[in-house]
Amino acid sequence: MTNQVLDPQVERTPRPQPPVPNLLRPEGPSLISSLVGNVRDVLFPEKLPPLKLTSKPVPVRDIWEKRDPKKIATASLGIHALMVLAMVLATILGARVVKQVQNHETVTLIAPDMTQFLPMSPKPKVMGGGGGGGDVSKIQAPKGKLPKVDTQQITPPAIVVRNEQPKLPVEATVVAPPSVKLPNSNMPTIGNPLTSVVGPASNGTGSSGGIGAGGHGGVGIGTGAGVGPGSGGGFGGGPLRVGGGVKAPTPLETPDPEYSEEARKAKYQGVVVLWLVVGPDGHPKNIKVERPLGMGLDQKAVEAVQRWRFEPATKDGKPVAVQINVEVNFRLY
Repeated sequence: MTNQVLDPQVERTPRPQPPVPNLLRPEGPSLISSLVGNVRDVLFPEKLPPLKLTSKPVPVRDIWEKRDPKKIATASLGIHALMVLAMVLATILGARVVKQVQNHETVTLIAPDMTQFLPMSPKPKVMGGGGGGGDVSKIQAPKGKLPKVDTQQITPPAIVVRNEQPKLPVEATVVAPPSVKLPNSNMPTIGNPLTSVVGPASNGTGSSGGIGAGGHGGVGIGTGAGVGPGSGGGFGGGPLRVGGGVKAPTPLETPDPEYSEEARKAKYQGVVVLWLVVGPDGHPKNIKVERPLGMGLDQKAVEAVQRWRFEPATKDGKPVAVQINVEVNFRLY
């Protein structure tokens, strides 16, 4: 038999109680007493205190009720009108804000240089040429008004008339296009309007007829039947322009320009416009690029035109220097 040590601190698990048989359960009320109690409850019920309601009924909309369509349409129209009005007010206020900002801020725009991309701008037409004359006098020609302006000259002007009774009198003229406005003065006698000399009558120190210090029947210090510095007639100095009795030069030799290697590789094409003067000998000079093309083609165009030859322009059948524009085309075929 094994010895056991009893520990009073250890609680033992209680054992489950065995089921109580029906015979040992306490008896309930008898049938008679239950019947008597039920009869008493029916005949003489127990009075209970009245119930107190602590909740209230909540009205609920009937899901089948009919709504008024006019009220709904009116409400929708009012909502849309308010929305449109709000948009209009927002636009007006926004425009005012933008206008105020524009009034207070200043932006300066600087246009880029588009010279090389723009076509050639027309320059004001200034008549070239000029004229002068004189009869080798000792003193200079005085200031005065111009004689009649015409496209041709038969008699050169003169202040001191050497032949007062010619066999065929013809009015003295200077040569210039009628459209060119020439300088003049409100003087009673004919003279040189471009000088400030005031003195006795004299045709000037020039030669070959005319007035001034030039030659060939004009007025001024130039050479020709025109007025002022320059030659060939007209006014303004320098070479003449085609028109007004000046016939344009005719090209005789126009060798084609060479292509630059840069433009050839890029397959670049276009037109270079040059300004030049064709002299009385038909040779071009003073060549300038009026409208460039770039990629080395401008220099090639100048080099080509330098080899051109012209039949010179004429004025009254005489060769004169004129200024013209020429186009040099560069095309790859």
